[in-house]
Amino acid sequence: MGHGRHRRKKRGRALRATLAGTALALTAAATLISTSQAAGDNDPGPLTPLTSSAERGKLQLHENLVQTGSLDTLTKAMGGNVGVHGVLQSANHPMRDKSDCDGTERAALPVQPAASRAYCWDAGDATTQKWLPQSVTTSGDADDDGTWGEDRVILAGWTHNDHKAGEPADDKGLARVAFVDANDPAHLRYRWVLLVAPLSGSTDFGAVRSHIGGMVWYQDKLIVTAKNGADHDNALFVFDMHRILRANVNSAAVGKVSGGFSAHGYQYVLPAVGSYNLTGGACDATDDDHVPCFASVSLDRTSTPDSLVANEWFSSGGTQPARLWRYYFSTQSTRTGLLGTDANGDVDADEAYETKAVGVQGALSHRPDGASAANWYVGQAPGARGKHGTLWRQTASGTEAATCTADRTKACWGQHTEALSYWQETGELWTLTEWAADADNGWEGTPIPERVLYAVPLSSVDDSVD
Repeated sequence: MGHGRHRRKKRGRALRATLAGTALALTAAATLISTSQAAGDNDPGPLTPLTSSAERGKLQLHENLVQTGSLDTLTKAMGGNVGVHGVLQSANHPMRDKSDCDGTERAALPVQPAASRAYCWDAGDATTQKWLPQSVTTSGDADDDGTWGEDRVILAGWTHNDHKAGEPADDKGLARVAFVDANDPAHLRYRWVLLVAPLSGSTDFGAVRSHIGGMVWYQDKLIVTAKNGADHDNALFVFDMHRILRANVNSAAVGKVSGGFSAHGYQYVLPAVGSYNLTGGACDATDDDHVPCFASVSLDRTSTPDSLVANEWFSSGGTQPARLWRYYFSTQSTRTGLLGTDANGDVDADEAYETKAVGVQGALSHRPDGASAANWYVGQAPGARGKHGTLWRQTASGTEAATCTADRTKACWGQHTEALSYWQETGELWTLTEWAADADNGWEGTPIPERVLYAVPLSSVDDSVD
């Protein structure tokens, strides 16, 4: 857990006030109206509550935890926990500030409301077609004081590109996390950590295959979405941030090798400590009436208790309504970072909706002070690359979004943004964009970078639709 919470409250309030002032200046030129006032912008309308037990039953999870003794054996074999701080101390990839990003990277940023902070990846990661950035979470999720120990941290999840031709079959679906040292906002740097799972016998591990479309760091656990498909019914994987381990052999293998442990060329691994499977069986991403595939997850600290918010994804060219739902976290001191379960280890969804927004890449729930219900922020990606998306603010009574000043459309959000994460201490909404594609034919030819990690004050988003 984070430490020194009380002495940092004043600093957090000052930082939030500064960001709020910046946001007002950045968005002063916006022309902002509700979606009901603009025709032809594909307004998805209000959220539709899902109240039937049959619908809610499709969202039920079952918890599966690895025995602590097995994890202790692997941890000891690999020399003990390195810790988040240890990973940050060895960060070897600098991030570029917005002023140093390329023009195509800056073009991927939202039009309105404008980003208050933006960063671009190190050269190799900015253009690689082998890996795709998918999700983001921060130490602001881990603890409401915004830090983990003394560190301010951003985590970005990337998945190996299953569609990249010529890649080894063993590489596809691999998942890695960029641990970003955000202590100095002007000089971010990061280090990669590979996600793995302990194998039978407790002295070896294998690769975790995950789309990692969503990721939440809550207390001492990291929860990520699993890889969709009919080969398993896992929806989420769980990792313990106190069990970051060091590989001592540099090779393409993943697991125990001659001389020690290898992690596909990475120095650090994070082994899974559990999972949540869908009790209704493997998900089906082609049928909106079946068990949903988890596309993304985020944290809501304004619910009681805190909750994990999830959404599913359907193609931007489709018409299926996407489901949004939440699970409450456990309040037991012995179950830090885990979801609340019943006596059978099952987890029921506590609230669920349908949205008619299509191509939903990320969703966030946040209840403003004094409000009786939460706002749901839904990121809708365009069907074509190089186009801006829309960030809808939805409730059961209506839907709103910013309107761009220049062309009067609502495609004002970033280009092909992914998951959403809210940093409560600073009031920032974080997301990241995905593509590094050739302008003419997608994945072939020389890639054009369009990848950026950025933050927008949530107050700016709300101001843009009020």
